Amino acid sequence: MSIGHALLGLLENGPRHGYDLKRAYDERFGHDRPLHYGQVYSTLSRLLRNGLVQVDGTEAGGGPERKRYAITEAGVTDIDGWLGTPEKPEPYLQNTLYAKVVLALMSGRSAQGVLDSQRAEHLRMMRALTRRKADGDLTDQLVCDHALFHLEADLRWLELTAARLDELRVVST
Repeated sequence: MSIGHALLGLLENGPRHGYDLKRAYDERFGHDRPLHYGQVYSTLSRLLRNGLVQVDGTEAGGGPERKRYAITEAGVTDIDGWLGTPEKPEPYLQNTLYAKVVLALMSGRSAQGVLDSQRAEHLRMMRALTRRKADGDLTDQLVCDHALFHLEADLRWLELTAARLDELRVVST
């Protein structure tokens, strides 16, 4: 995800300090990977330099002055363009799991073992996401559904590959 675009989108609701932006980002998007403060401020600096945000004011606090950032018209135009541009679908034609199966077959190792351990890991992750989804709000449920659907597709591939191992063994040797 583009952190800059996420911050611009958060600023559309009104001016915020870097600390507030980090907190809002982490609440909505950073459950698994919260932003570091340095990442927030370096991104804000770049957005400021590119004219997509402006300093809307400063406030004295317990430490250094806190800058409040606001999105500019150019920032609104930029986020409109980003939101209107579809993401490139990832076809996963050369992923690591595929390579492990092929290399296991080529070397005489157990490709079934590779598939079984991966299936167990996928199921473990799916259980964790299902628990998170049950306890989460609607936005957390949506992100968990997205991940679960991808994991389900992976499981279908694992099952199909397991069913074809004999054929693949002949092709790979």
